[in-house]
Amino acid sequence: MGFDELEGCALVEHKAEFIVIEGQRPLFGEVYINGAKNAALSVISAAVAVNGVCTLENLPHIEDVDGLVSAIGALGAQCRFIDEHTLEIDGTNIHTHVAAYESIRKMRASYYLLGSLLGRFKKAEVALPGGCNFGTRPIDQHIKGFEALGATVWVEHGMIKAYAEKLTGANIYLDMVSVGATINIMLAAVQAEGVTVIENAAKEPHVVDTANFLNMLGAKVKGAGTDVIRITGVSALHGCEYMIIPDQIEAGTYMIAAAITKGDVTVRNIIPKHMDSLSAKLIEMNCTIEEGDDYIRVIGPEKLMPAHVKTMAYPGFPTDLQPQITALLSIAGGNCILTETVFDNRFQYVNELRRLGCNITTDNRMAVIEGVAELTGAEVSATDLRAGAALVIAGLAAKGHTTIGNIKYIDRGYEDIVLKLGALGASIRRETVATNLA
Repeated sequence: MGFDELEGCALVEHKAEFIVIEGQRPLFGEVYINGAKNAALSVISAAVAVNGVCTLENLPHIEDVDGLVSAIGALGAQCRFIDEHTLEIDGTNIHTHVAAYESIRKMRASYYLLGSLLGRFKKAEVALPGGCNFGTRPIDQHIKGFEALGATVWVEHGMIKAYAEKLTGANIYLDMVSVGATINIMLAAVQAEGVTVIENAAKEPHVVDTANFLNMLGAKVKGAGTDVIRITGVSALHGCEYMIIPDQIEAGTYMIAAAITKGDVTVRNIIPKHMDSLSAKLIEMNCTIEEGDDYIRVIGPEKLMPAHVKTMAYPGFPTDLQPQITALLSIAGGNCILTETVFDNRFQYVNELRRLGCNITTDNRMAVIEGVAELTGAEVSATDLRAGAALVIAGLAAKGHTTIGNIKYIDRGYEDIVLKLGALGASIRRETVATNLA
């Protein structure tokens, strides 16, 4: 478009936010971890099944939580933040089984509303979810579970719809380990008639946290944390007070940040057992790890040793720490192989790491990483939530300035990441740049 064509066009100011890092500063000190994003989203969704009041403590103050709270408010729930991390949800006046709110489409975990609404009302309609786009994540196992309980499920006009005359307990074998399906089936089955058994169930910490919350509501769920979960249905649930577990992935992100900067950081308010797979890998890479009841201290070495990583369902290495560990492996002294077994397209961020000097070759679900002596700052852009965290980690280690765009992804899952890293000694800030668009 030339100058003449611009005449008469309205100029619209657009504001873009960036994270800017001056790298190669070691991190020192203590960092406190917030409540788990993944647990918070499933527990908030579970509260929709309750004809009463739930008070949730230790919620992370992040965009995904805000979006889901807005969505259940549109259903008729009365939501009130008592403080920044404590939410009161009164589901008494939920008046609809249809969740078509726009924020629903922006997060993957919104599908948990299917199980909650189906369990409570025996019908549910939820907008097809979005979230980070790094591969096909079909919900066929969710549908299989709902159908086994007696529901009819179909997709129509961008909505997933499920209806049942009644829900009846069933034996459900998941063809693949699925956190989402395990939780969603639990949410529906707790108010089904009879006994439901989920075999090959996911064992992740937020599966256990959701089951614990459901039991506080009056449900009867046994076996969460093993691969067989047994649920005896109840006729109704009641309100309760509940505290969300600490965020395993946020904790891991700061542990890796300490390692890559040759720092000395104590990560507090965590469950060290949840971090075993990462702690073992960091020790293998020559880091020093000290554990306490609710903390892990990470001391980064002068020289990182290479390691191979394979993501797996819990208690294996979490896929949500795969991009972050890739950044760390990129400056290890040798060749590393990283294998992704959970998602089929989670290496979209690799081109951005290459801009910082990482030497990474990908082939389908495998990445070969050749360690380099030094990373250099560049302008990069987050492609998803955990990829954004990986770029922050790489930027902390890089020489010079790194500018990270598209940080809306990072804000979805990390509370105050800039403030927390700054308090540890990082040179990091947020910048807002205004541009005029025709």
